[in-house]
Amino acid sequence: MEMLFKYISAVIASLCGLLCPIAPLICSALLFVAIDFITGILASRIAARREGRMWWFESRKAWRTVAKAGFVATAIVMMWVIDHELLDFMHLNLAKLFTGFVCGVELWSFLENAAAISDSPLFEMLGRWVKRHVGEEVSDE
Repeated sequence: MEMLFKYISAVIASLCGLLCPIAPLICSALLFVAIDFITGILASRIAARREGRMWWFESRKAWRTVAKAGFVATAIVMMWVIDHELLDFMHLNLAKLFTGFVCGVELWSFLENAAAISDSPLFEMLGRWVKRHVGEEVSDE
């Protein structure tokens, strides 16, 4: 049994060593997802209070966020492996591009939540600005 624990420990240490260079990317993306999740809960609660209806926390939606975070982390790892193990001669930076995309989408969602929470015209304006610029960038390509 002790030998099994040594092998498992070696596998975990090897994976940590392999993924160490992309830890900041994974942490950044997961931080953006977590901030969007928390502000989404607050926005939902405030909207329910304004409408005069009952609010409750739905674990189904929370589990969707957990699944999304897992898929985001997995996709970053997969793109990093493509970048550094398969197409290392091309220098595509797919992992950084994907992380930037995820963080941009989560920022957009955060701005929508912030506008719903605060009723601030600033956040509504920023949300429209981000939507317009993201739409222009996507339509250009």
